[in-house]
Amino acid sequence: MSTDFDHGELAKTLETLYLGVNASDLHGSLTGCLCAGACMGVEDWLDALQLDFDDPGVARCEVLQRLYRSCRSQVEDSPVHIIPLLPARTAPMPQRADALVEWCRGFLGGFGLGGATQRARLSSDASGILHDLGVIAASHFDYADNTEDEQALADVIDFVRTGCAFLRREISAAARAPARVLH
Repeated sequence: MSTDFDHGELAKTLETLYLGVNASDLHGSLTGCLCAGACMGVEDWLDALQLDFDDPGVARCEVLQRLYRSCRSQVEDSPVHIIPLLPARTAPMPQRADALVEWCRGFLGGFGLGGATQRARLSSDASGILHDLGVIAASHFDYADNTEDEQALADVIDFVRTGCAFLRREISAAARAPARVLH
């Protein structure tokens, strides 16, 4: 779904590198960590996500570096443009829906690793969004009517995009707010 990064290319790269994570999960994890305000760079983001790899060249993989730059740009420059990385629209809908579930799982894990909830108290709206993302991450979809299912998937993706943008804006605002001192 991302306009500037291809799910298939990342999936092939991850398979070749034996990182043990799928493309949607990795993109979700990175997006979540960045939305949470984690400070990490192109050379250390795989470590920040606690991915194990033996080859130090993995961190210098061009595809993974492009993924990092693309994701960072989406999150920092314009969070309203956060787009979950899913298989192409030509892929079967069940495959895309399952990838969205994986993306949400990754996002929640990355958000937790990013430490946002340790640095700032989230609003009830933000907590609600995280809860809803958790419901999506725990979901298993049933398919009956292709047209209705396509619309339902589009609606869920729209909610995820909007929710992630809201979380990023709230975390960014909390980071810019002056610290309150208690006497």
